[in-house]
Amino acid sequence: MTPDQAAGLLQFLQPQILQEFEATRRVLAAVPDEKADYKPHPTSMSARELATHIVSSEIWFLESIVNGEFKAPDETPFKSMKASEARALYEEKIPQLAERVNSVSAEQLARDTQFFMFNLPLVAYLQFCQKHSIHHRGQLAVYLRPMGAKVPSIYGGSADEPLTLETQA
Repeated sequence: MTPDQAAGLLQFLQPQILQEFEATRRVLAAVPDEKADYKPHPTSMSARELATHIVSSEIWFLESIVNGEFKAPDETPFKSMKASEARALYEEKIPQLAERVNSVSAEQLARDTQFFMFNLPLVAYLQFCQKHSIHHRGQLAVYLRPMGAKVPSIYGGSADEPLTLETQA
């Protein structure tokens, strides 16, 4: 991948990162702390574990892209967080990190970078980050109704937040 291609890909992905941030923020905000231990099955993560995993992973991915390398993630600081604390951290950190990604040079974004068994241009991991978050956000959204919470709109209306002409504007 050339630096120009990497810069173009970043320019294409950056608005999507911010759009997905808003959808994820809404799902995280819907998790009630008092019911965050809910899990649909004994082998499933709890809602709190999913929420903190989404937040810690997205921070880790974006920091790794900014730093130009992937080190082993450490979710330890997140393990004792309430879902609401994780959401607050997400709202604080992700917009800042997304902006910092814009300052990564095109040459660095184009450089092949090791990530577990992958060795791809650094910019490609922005999509890994998105797909990972979307995957777990979907899991968490499914937990909401059984927990007694409302499902926010994600890509369109939900039964709890229907799409109306006012929300389309």
